[in-house]
Amino acid sequence: MSYRKRTAALASAAALAGSAVLMAAPAARAEVVDVKYQCKTPIGDKSAVSPIDIKSVKSGSGYKITMSWQKGVSSSPVDLGKGAMKPSAVIQLGGAEKGTLKVTGAANQAVVPANTPIKINDLSGTYTPAKSGKVTFTAGVLTIIALGTTTTCTPTNSPGPSLSLDVTAAGGSGGGGTRSDSGSGASLPQTGPEDSAIALGTLGGTVLLAGAAGTLWVTRRRQAARH
Repeated sequence: MSYRKRTAALASAAALAGSAVLMAAPAARAEVVDVKYQCKTPIGDKSAVSPIDIKSVKSGSGYKITMSWQKGVSSSPVDLGKGAMKPSAVIQLGGAEKGTLKVTGAANQAVVPANTPIKINDLSGTYTPAKSGKVTFTAGVLTIIALGTTTTCTPTNSPGPSLSLDVTAAGGSGGGGTRSDSGSGASLPQTGPEDSAIALGTLGGTVLLAGAAGTLWVTRRRQAARH
């Protein structure tokens, strides 16, 4: 086999191996999961099952996370006019990172007839990794505010994650620290010798300026007296 053919064969094998690695370890895995909700409504308890889809889109150092309902999960005894219903939800984080992500969306764009399943619009939020690794996203509590009332719908069937992401925390840290308010870049005043030296240096500069100004004033007074 010629050198050129051998090189081409090796390149093809490397490309196939790389493709196999990428296929074996996807950066994101999404799955539609059936979630059984138990809803506490102003007129009593209701239950419903809806397939939940959670997707991600890379956005800067984080991700835009979108949660979608394929079926309605509650109903109203009266018509809900346009803009009368405001939904929000939380997504449970698991794996490399624990906590919740709040997702929100627009109010209903059309009238919801009485006693019909309420279709929830897509809800979204921004997730910024605080730790590196595989993070899972699972449907949590859904809240519906309508006509001055609040309905909460809680998953009761321990649904599995609808999305898994391989993420890297800001700075590329493998261990990734926990989220902390002290990470904003602000620092507390120092009170050690360095601060004292800076203070004395500033004071010395002030005295020096005052001395120079005083010398200039005396010189001008003497010149004026001679004339």
